[in-house]
Parts: sequence; structure tokens; C-alpha cells
Amino acid sequence: MSQLSMFSAEVSPPQVSDLAGLLCGPGQISRFGAGDQARLSIVLDDPARAPAVAAACAATGITVSTVRTETGATAVRTAFRCDLVGLARAWTRGSVKTVPPEWQLDGRALRLWALAAGRPDERGGYLLALDPHAPETHLALVAATTRAGIPPARVGSALRISGTRRVRRLVELVGPVPPRADMSGWPRYWGRTAS
Repeated sequence: MSQLSMFSAEVSPPQVSDLAGLLCGPGQISRFGAGDQARLSIVLDDPARAPAVAAACAATGITVSTVRTETGATAVRTAFRCDLVGLARAWTRGSVKTVPPEWQLDGRALRLWALAAGRPDERGGYLLALDPHAPETHLALVAATTRAGIPPARVGSALRISGTRRVRRLVELVGPVPPRADMSGWPRYWGRTAS
């Protein structure tokens, strides 16, 4: 039996700060009016992910709606809410998305990142999509994943986690396949002995 890491998704209950995982990928957060409300949204490459992402957000106490964008893509978004302002303050400088300094990526945020914007590659690794519209976040997210014990390679607008130990650590951090999620898109460790 494996031991849970103190950063694993299963160690503590879901909380609003977990939604930072959506911001690691192509998620966006914006403040409204005097800045006392904020809205979180993310466009999904695969519309089939919307129910699982919505369920994961609901577990944190944040309800999302599934909408069609002007380009016909599927997105999930919150209403403007007061309880998202702290997340917006941490993840923006002015109107630009930024990773908070020395931010600690944990299993709960990583789980949402994988759920919304992750996929296995063809070579036994796993890709976590980055926000192509916020390239200044990429190096900070490389540093955050490295601190979490899964140092990635940057491949275009994605981080690639590869190698037996790293993929095993990723699987340990994100936990089992979430309800309503497609198992084929979830990180898997094939049980090879680490060298």
C-alpha cells in the first residue's frame, strides 16, 4: 500500500484556493467594478470535460455554468463572486495573469489542472496545457511543478511530465480519476520499477 504525500489531492477537503489549478492552464480570472467581485472562466479543448470540471468546482463550494463562446468553444465560468477576489488578487497584476511568488502547487490544484487541461502523450508521459495568452506564467509554473517533485520539460504551450518516478509522483499527487471524468485522459502509472 502506498503512503499519501502531504501534498496529495486526497489529504484535505476541497477549497476555493484549489481553483488556482484552472489558472495554471488556460483559465482566466477577472475582477469587476470596484474589484470586490471576480469571475473565473476556462475554455475547454474537450467539451466532454465540462461536467467533471463543474463537479470539481462545486466540491469547493463554487458553482459554474457551462457556456458556448462566440467562437463555438465550450467554457465553464462562475458568476461574479466576492469569494473569488482573493484568488484574483493573488493571480493578477493589474489585468495580467501571473503566478504568485513562490506559489506551492499541491495535489488539489494539480488535480484541477489535469482535469481541465491535461492529457497523456503518446510516449508514457503526461502533458499539462499552459495558457498561450500568458507566456509570462510558464517559467513560474515550471518552477512550481519542480518544487512539487515533478520537474517538467516545456513543450510548446504545455509542460510534459515524463519518466517513471515523475509520472508515479504525478499520479500520487492527483489521486484517482474524479467522478464524471474520462479515465483515458487521466494520468496513469504503469507500475514499472523506478530506476
